[in-house]
Amino acid sequence: MSPLRPPSSPHPSGPRIKNPHQLIAESGADLEGHGLKRTMGLFQLVCFGVGAVVGTGIFVGLSDSVAEAGPAVVLSFVLAAITCIFTAFSFAELGSAIPVSGSSYSFAYATLGERIAFLVGWCLLLEYGVSVSAVAVGWSQYVNELLSSLFGWQLPAALSAGPGDGGVINLPAVLVVMMAATLLVRGVRESAGATTAMAVLKIAILIVFCVIAFTAFEHGNLTPFAAHGVGGVTAGASLAFFSYIGFDAITTAGEEVKNPRRNIPIAIMVCIGLVTLLYCAVALAAIGALGPEAVADKPAALSIVVDQVTGSTVGGGIIAFGAVVAIASVVLTAMYGQTRILMSMSRDGLIPRVFERVSPRTATPVANTWIVAVVFAIPAAFSSLDVVVNLTTIGTLAIMVAVNIAVIVLRRRNPEVAGSFRVPLYPLSPLLGVAFCLYLMYGTGRAAWVQFAVFLIAGAAVYAFYGRSRSRLAAAEAGR
Repeated sequence: MSPLRPPSSPHPSGPRIKNPHQLIAESGADLEGHGLKRTMGLFQLVCFGVGAVVGTGIFVGLSDSVAEAGPAVVLSFVLAAITCIFTAFSFAELGSAIPVSGSSYSFAYATLGERIAFLVGWCLLLEYGVSVSAVAVGWSQYVNELLSSLFGWQLPAALSAGPGDGGVINLPAVLVVMMAATLLVRGVRESAGATTAMAVLKIAILIVFCVIAFTAFEHGNLTPFAAHGVGGVTAGASLAFFSYIGFDAITTAGEEVKNPRRNIPIAIMVCIGLVTLLYCAVALAAIGALGPEAVADKPAALSIVVDQVTGSTVGGGIIAFGAVVAIASVVLTAMYGQTRILMSMSRDGLIPRVFERVSPRTATPVANTWIVAVVFAIPAAFSSLDVVVNLTTIGTLAIMVAVNIAVIVLRRRNPEVAGSFRVPLYPLSPLLGVAFCLYLMYGTGRAAWVQFAVFLIAGAAVYAFYGRSRSRLAAAEAGR
């Protein structure tokens, strides 16, 4: 590795930029990461990625995408996947070159400057944090479906849904968040082991679903294929994109992965490819079995399909069990990613120092994890899934725009910083990544844009009144 350079931008009047070499050195990314231990191998990392991605988006959100696109939802998944693939190239290069826990936040800090990095970190609260709440709400829906299949009984609406969905408090959603936090504070090895087991199980469940549903496949259920036209496909893709959110969590494990410069790019590509094949197969099987009308706007659509195809509630109960496991693993991995992002921001002085403290006993950020759990259990208890899906999607897409731009900037400013993976067809690939992300952002709708603008303004205010003056990079510049 090249010798360390000064941590800040060579242009004092320009943005505060943390040199990539300094970023790597501070995290200990080429040794042991800041008190964190390297325990994940490639297989565990792939399972971690699948665990972060496959969950509410396909088990619950499929019905919303089908309502917009009809049978052409398969094209919606492909469009969302293409967007992810171009951006995945950028994540793979940056994750290989700068293997630190901060993921897109750290990548932005090393290329686009502190202010943009803080806003990227702020948007990550949507991707990892707010999505935990949304995913937990989806978990609650399938818990009731499972209870109904096994015992013919469900939790009362007052205890299993928020006020917006006709209930009072969503206790199962709170429970899954707290269970995930408990597992995370025990250690990365335990969390990775649980995530691996859950990822294998949910892939098996989705394969079983496809086998069952394809036995009732009718080609006529796929016509008209694109009844809502290109607009329906685009709107469906914007919703389907929620099903892919989380693959970039692989890069948040940069300091806890064995041989990160090699394994991170491989894990990202394998995860995206595997998930896309699963989603397209599940969508085709579900619609081909019963038709789009039977799938659209049904939160537990996969269980309904299996129940009707088999004429029994047993199969639907198995799918519901798979969904409970799948969605729980997304909560686990999303919370992991969120805590590591906050830890990186805390190291830089942009948020309170409590978030960077690592327990010497468990080698995990214990206080950080419990704060995240409590904060995001509250909206999980009282909010609706629909309220945050589009806002989470637009925030994630904005992060991906920044990551694609960061690759271009890194290549020009620090060409010597390179890992084992390089973006193919550079600079076309990152530019296409930006274009596809902007296209899907457009499809989220006006209300989501207004909410996102308000969210960004709030983030800019937090940085201006707290982060900017407490930045350790600013303190280092002042002390020179």
